[in-house]
Amino acid sequence: MELFERLAVALAIGLLIGIERGWHEREAGEGRRIAGLRTFGIIGLLGAVSGLLADELGELLLAATFIAFAALVIAAHVLESREDRDFGMTTPVAALLTFTLGTLAALGYTAVAGATAVVTATLLGLKPLLHRWIEQMEQRELYAIFKMLMISVVLLPILPNQGYGPWQALNPYEIWWMVVLIAGISFAGYFAVKIAGSRRGLVITGLFGGLASSTALTLSFARLGRHNRNAHSLLAAGVVLAAGTMFPRMLLEVSVINPQLLPALTIPLLSMMLASYLAVPLLLFPSEDGSAVRNIDIQNPFELLPALKFGLLLVAVLLLAEFFLERFGNTGLYAIAAISGLTDVDAITLSISRMARGDLSAGVATQAIIIAASVNTLVKGVLVAVICGRAMAWKVMLSIILAIAAGAITTLITI
Repeated sequence: MELFERLAVALAIGLLIGIERGWHEREAGEGRRIAGLRTFGIIGLLGAVSGLLADELGELLLAATFIAFAALVIAAHVLESREDRDFGMTTPVAALLTFTLGTLAALGYTAVAGATAVVTATLLGLKPLLHRWIEQMEQRELYAIFKMLMISVVLLPILPNQGYGPWQALNPYEIWWMVVLIAGISFAGYFAVKIAGSRRGLVITGLFGGLASSTALTLSFARLGRHNRNAHSLLAAGVVLAAGTMFPRMLLEVSVINPQLLPALTIPLLSMMLASYLAVPLLLFPSEDGSAVRNIDIQNPFELLPALKFGLLLVAVLLLAEFFLERFGNTGLYAIAAISGLTDVDAITLSISRMARGDLSAGVATQAIIIAASVNTLVKGVLVAVICGRAMAWKVMLSIILAIAAGAITTLITI
């Protein structure tokens, strides 16, 4: 029965890929395509049977079968290319992969083979979307992807994973890992807005723009509000959405650095998020011109210099937090949390989360993070007031006050 199950998985793999290929080439007449649903099913079985026979008669049999099959696929592709001038390699490569996955399933790696087949079929089916995405991609975005991979896949693994300096607070691997984490979150937020498009609505722009950088979006919307008085409510809703997105972002950062803090922080941060969002329906209700929102400028998803600056800021916050805690106790930590919150909430969140893995209590860490979040949220309201004026600021401030109050009350209750 186990052999039959492996053969069944190999057949299912072939049929899955064959469904996608058959649908993609559905307009081609009978006999005018290399392989369809039935053929791919048979290819999966061929690979499985070859694998089973090779297990009994030797690996040379499998190699000979694969070479013969590959030659057949190549010949069919050459003939098809000559007739319709289509030089695409997707179907021949998919056929060879289906044979290999069938063999893999027959040898007992059914889970790996099945998962690979699903990923393959998905990639094949996403061809229009992927091609459209590539066509719309800018050169700076392509370079940003390469830079992101460079700092995460290449640089991160070679950094030493041990503490240096005062209080052993400077761990190169952990510090750079936190830089990569923040860059990755901003990266995801940028491309979410890029793919969905700010034209699809203020909610998308506010939520995902806030994921990239809530402060940057606040500045951008405040500037837009200065020149678009009739869109103040819509722009204020966008600022509030971006500010509210900061709180689950902080939870994500804490969950990666120190999951043990989540029980203490989840309720306060989520209550601040919900309190922020309470005012959004009221702000969205008035009928105003939303064309200004289309002009939102989401900055380059990744630049090396800002990442290095954030790394230096993180090092400074780590050392200052340790110094203030040792010199002034918990009060000193709260002070540095408030000061850090004036400019950036990510660095202090990551620093305190890391410190809480040591002697710092979860209660003190929670209070410090909530203080930083409250100060940073208040700063957004001040930015709107300074840049755009009171007309838009009061609409933002109500939500900000509710969020800060919700965070303070739930923190006092939960710790």
